[in-house]
Amino acid sequence: MIIAQQKRKENIVEYLIYMWHVEDLLRACRFDMDEIEKRIISSYQQPENILQEIRRWYQELIDMALSEGIREKGHLQVNKNIVSELNELHKQLIHSPREMVYGSLYYQSLPAIIQLRSKAGDTQTSEIESCLTAVYGHFLLRLQAKEISDETTESVKQISSLLACLSAKFHEEKEIL
Repeated sequence: MIIAQQKRKENIVEYLIYMWHVEDLLRACRFDMDEIEKRIISSYQQPENILQEIRRWYQELIDMALSEGIREKGHLQVNKNIVSELNELHKQLIHSPREMVYGSLYYQSLPAIIQLRSKAGDTQTSEIESCLTAVYGHFLLRLQAKEISDETTESVKQISSLLACLSAKFHEEKEIL
């Protein structure tokens, strides 16, 4: 909860990747609050009132996940909504003549995005969700200490640059509003 709040303020892409990881942690704990307490919450060194907020946050996530039917896979609707917002902003930025840096990053990343989408065989997913999935998948592979090809690492670097710029534009836009 503490990390999520900070990431949401600072970098919306890192926030989403973090929240996707939390969703997977909830699944690994079988949505069992006792298991979450033992594996996750017990590691926090916080005053009791903060621990209570953290427990409540995890319980709310569990409740949402179960009510939304994402026990096995998928993402919380609140996270899907952010992905949609990012995708809409992405579309605006690539069509804006004033956003030459973003456009350049996009066109540099486009071959990697196309290759990623063709490997996944998923043309229904937005480009931004595909990019997020690639970064999250890379994160999981690194976490598992699995071998990652240089080509994949380079593709993820390009995609990460695009997402970093998108995140900055997202936060700029939110500050204006």
